[in-house]
Parts: sequence; C-alpha cells; structure tokens
Amino acid sequence: MTPPTKPAFDSLPLRKDGPHGNAWGLFGEDDQCGMLNLLTPETTAAAAKEIVDGVRISTDWPLNRMGVPCFSRAPFEHSIRNKAPRSVNDDTVVFNTQISSQWDGFRHYGYQKEQLYFGGHTLDDLLKSDAIGTEVWVNNGGIVGRGVLLDYAAWADAQGLEVDCFSTTPITVSTLKKVAASQGTTFRQGDILLVRTGWVRAYNRLSDQERRDLAAKQNPPAIGLESSEETLRWVWDQGFAAVAGDQPSMEAWPCQNTDFWLHEWFLAGWGLPIGELFDLEKLSEECAKRKRWTFFFSSMPLRVPGGVASPPNGVAIL
Repeated sequence: MTPPTKPAFDSLPLRKDGPHGNAWGLFGEDDQCGMLNLLTPETTAAAAKEIVDGVRISTDWPLNRMGVPCFSRAPFEHSIRNKAPRSVNDDTVVFNTQISSQWDGFRHYGYQKEQLYFGGHTLDDLLKSDAIGTEVWVNNGGIVGRGVLLDYAAWADAQGLEVDCFSTTPITVSTLKKVAASQGTTFRQGDILLVRTGWVRAYNRLSDQERRDLAAKQNPPAIGLESSEETLRWVWDQGFAAVAGDQPSMEAWPCQNTDFWLHEWFLAGWGLPIGELFDLEKLSEECAKRKRWTFFFSSMPLRVPGGVASPPNGVAIL
C-alpha cells in the first residue's frame, strides 16, 4: 500500500479533538504502526541497494554495559543452569528493556496532561489489551530500511569543539544540517535516522566510580536533540520512519521546553519509534572509512505482545 501524502506540519493536530501535534488517523483510524507505515516493500528493495561491501555491524550495546543503570532501573541479571549429569546448559536473563540499547515503543510515553497514548489509547486500554505493543512492529516486518547516520560527534571533533555529553547540551537543526552537508548526506522518506552524539564513547571512558556517580543522579543530564518547534518541523518534513541515537534520551535531558517534548510528540503524537543508547562507534568508523553514511538497516524487536520497549537487535549492512 502506498502511504498517504503526509500533510504539512502546520496541519497538525490531525485529530482536532485530540492533543497538540497529533497525527492520529494518518494511516487509518485503527493504525498501530505510525510512521513505520512508511517502510514499504518498495523502500526495503531500494534500501537493499545500499549494500555494497556486505560488512555487517551490530548497533546494540551489551545488555550488561551499565552495571548500575541510570534512572533507578534494575541491573541486568544472567544465570546459567547446568542440567547435570548431561553436558547441557540453560540460561535465564532478567532485564529492564531500557537499561541498554532500546526502542521506546508507543506504550512507553503518553501525552502527560491528557494521559493519552498513540491513537488516543488510555492506560486502561493498555492494561486490558496488547494494543500498540512492540509485537505489532514485528508482525509487520520490523524496522527495516535505509539507515542514515548523522555523525555529530565526528563532526564536532573535526571542528575542534569540546562537547560535554553529560550536561544538557542541545543539538540544533542548523547543526544537524551542517553535519549532513559535511557528509554529503541527503534524506528520503522512510529513512531510519541514527544520530551519534558521542555519549556512548564518553561513557566508555568513565571510571567505575564516575559511572556510579552518574547513575546516582536523579535526572542525569545528557546531550541530545533540541526540544523545539524547529526540530519537530525538520523531523516531520524529512519523513523518517524511526529515529535513534547513542544518548539516553532523544532530546537533551532534562527537557528544556516541554511544549515541544520530543518523547510526547514522537511516540504519543506521531507513532515515531525512538531508539536510545545505540552503540554507533563501529558504525561511525566504517562509514568514515568509506565516506558513505547510508546503509541497509535491520532491526527486529522482541516479539512481546503488549511490549513497551525492546532491545533493537539492530544491524547495519554497508
């Protein structure tokens, strides 16, 4: 099915009786996939042409990378059970789906004032059904298409800029455009945008005590995209199917302008998946080596009915 023509940003909200900025009903009244509807057989076939060298790069951080996770989340647990006398092992993993690389699903974040989730679902709807869970994404083929990396961290390095990833450092649209221009990168509707801020690199350089100190903060500040109307307009106009970064929140944290809170607009308003804590270090190296920042990207979340979030199981193929 060919996606409908996307209306102008100024046409939002589409549901006039709904919250600000919503795009509810754009892909039908019962839609549960939001902007993932932009991933069609045609965009998948076109994305396959991005595979030139066949180099495969995981974009997932280890599940146990944050020994003490931020935001008071429980740490990863892994146990192995040997089934003696046979030489057979089973293992069990227990983890919060947001302690490492993750997709935020549409059940994760709603409109805060109205307490409504994507499509107008209430919390009661979510607790009594599997509506708008991440399993729906899997049933529709996952998040597979043309990936585009905007390597802000590499650009900042080249500019000689000192970037503090552990402060509320907003990256503006004008800067993102400069990064894209420096790479010679252009966008297509249905692209999967990955932004490397340098947060994972900075975290990897911290001592164990510094990581514990960071996790102890109630709202650990972090670099991210600027929460502004300009950011929202730009993301809407590009027609991304999903957006992700290597930082713990897509927007610079804490959010500096709650009128344009990206989590609220993207997840609850548009049905635009948000990826966080992606490991983009190896991808950055391989893209720089080839002077090419587009690739085939495949992500198949866990098939959990009613899932709120999921490890991406992401791979970029260049």
